[in-house]
Amino acid sequence: MKTLVLIDIQNDFMPGGALAVEKGNEIVPLVNELQKKFDLVIATQDWHANGHSSFASAHRDAKVFDLIKLNGLDQVLWPDHCVQNTPGAEFHPELDTNRIETIFRKGTDLSIDSYSGFYDNAHLKSTGLSGYLKEKGVQNVYFAGLAGDYCVAYSVLDSIAEGFNTTLIEDATRAIDKEGFDQMKLEILRKGGTILNSAELEF
Repeated sequence: MKTLVLIDIQNDFMPGGALAVEKGNEIVPLVNELQKKFDLVIATQDWHANGHSSFASAHRDAKVFDLIKLNGLDQVLWPDHCVQNTPGAEFHPELDTNRIETIFRKGTDLSIDSYSGFYDNAHLKSTGLSGYLKEKGVQNVYFAGLAGDYCVAYSVLDSIAEGFNTTLIEDATRAIDKEGFDQMKLEILRKGGTILNSAELEF
């Protein structure tokens, strides 16, 4: 069963959003076409409570994009984004959601961020995505979405660690920082993942 996981294709990550990924909207038509090629489509959704500890606004005298230690982990401080039940947390209005079987929400714990669709950043709490895929007998998982250097890349790395044959569809993602994305791609390849463009998918 070929499975496509769509990472955080939400309004706040689009141009004009609170944490905009440059040209993030460009992936939406491609992602809509890609869905037709897969047996199973799943989505993740960043879903933060107000005052989340990853927000710069939650820390006195902190600025957006400062790097701090939070519970022993490096934490980039973000602008407030994807707050639960706000328009910014909704999926892009042109994203075809009809084939999405289920949605896994992440970043719900106030005290810790969650880039990956599988675990929080300390790997203390699972979202249930891995168990869901294994229960369905999934072996091959493909990833697309936003942002390539953070939530997509960390999801891909966790997918590899969970034992899935894992592919990043590069032209169906966009990154915040090109250099950071290049580093994450090297790590994905080093760990045994595959990186392809959509035209290279052989099914």
